Amino acid sequence: MKIISEFKAFVLRGNVVDLAVGIVIGAAFGAMVTALVKDLITPLIGIAGNFNFSALHFTVNKSVFLVGDFINAIVSFIILAAVIFFFVVKPINSLVARTKKAPLPADPITKACDFCTSEINIAATRCPFCTSELAA
Repeated sequence: MKIISEFKAFVLRGNVVDLAVGIVIGAAFGAMVTALVKDLITPLIGIAGNFNFSALHFTVNKSVFLVGDFINAIVSFIILAAVIFFFVVKPINSLVARTKKAPLPADPITKACDFCTSEINIAATRCPFCTSELAA
């Protein structure tokens, strides 16, 4: 019974649910971008060349190479990568940069001797270089 409760706690953690939602939405968005490229963008490109861009292919020994589909996939990837970069990565990076605090300066560990100006340990009561007694 303990394993089932541990599994339930694992599945219902926020990270797992968020990841699952992100994957489902990402897949749906990818399908939408693919449809946009295949159904709207490549026909617009085909208008300029007066050909059906998505049907572009060649055959070698009865093997069909779908060059148009491959180019559609490349254009879909570029559009998807641009959307993710400009609408996810850039805003998160700027948010992280805004919330990032400058590190505090470290406490000094040395001080200058009042007599010979040598760098000595801050807790020292006598200078190791000139052997002068230092004020506390």
